[in-house]
Amino acid sequence: MMIKGLKNIGNYFIMMKKVMSRPEKYSVFLKQLKLEIGKIGLDSIGIVIIISFFIGAVVTIQQSINLENPLLPKYLIGLVSRDALILEFAPTMIGLILAGKIGSSIASEIGMMKVTEQIDALEIMGINSASFLILPKIIAAMFFFPILIILSITIGIIGGWLGGLSMDIPTADFVYGLQYQFIPFYVTYSLIKTVVFAFLITSISAFYGYTTKGGAINVGKSSTLAVVYSSILLLIFNFILTDLILS
Repeated sequence: MMIKGLKNIGNYFIMMKKVMSRPEKYSVFLKQLKLEIGKIGLDSIGIVIIISFFIGAVVTIQQSINLENPLLPKYLIGLVSRDALILEFAPTMIGLILAGKIGSSIASEIGMMKVTEQIDALEIMGINSASFLILPKIIAAMFFFPILIILSITIGIIGGWLGGLSMDIPTADFVYGLQYQFIPFYVTYSLIKTVVFAFLITSISAFYGYTTKGGAINVGKSSTLAVVYSSILLLIFNFILTDLILS
């Protein structure tokens, strides 16, 4: 098991060396990049809005219950909800959701190309298949994921405000809590995590798709492994980055 894991790590870095090569035709690369921005970024906006809204509402309701004390000012609910959304819920939870949605899509797409020998055909034509297929996905994700997280934080705060209204928290108190002792670096920290998560999700998912062998059943297995391992590494790097940046 350990030998297989080390082999996979080695194969991953070999693949990434191929991926990070210079594009052969920038016009083709830019066309592929626009396509991936649409598939990875724009198609994810809907699910990000829905999840973020209800996460924000639930976080605020939970905080209002936990802080239900006449000695505690109500604006603390807005403050705690703001920091929870920015620091953890938006980047990490949305990252895990996107690992499932985008990771499985990337692994199955590339895996199907692998088992149907389309990748072999690209290699025969002298095209660096790893760079052609994977690099646009990585760049698109690293570019668009921060936009999705900013959107997630915004929608989450709106959902938190409405959740607060359902718990009789005045809008003025909630807004004051959002503004109280706001640390702009928290947003920077959230975006740094998001860019790292984007790279992990796309590269790991692409690796499992690119190394798929066999038939359609193995494509499904590769897709599952891509989601599992990208989610695990996302959580590990979440701990590492939090310890390095915030401590």
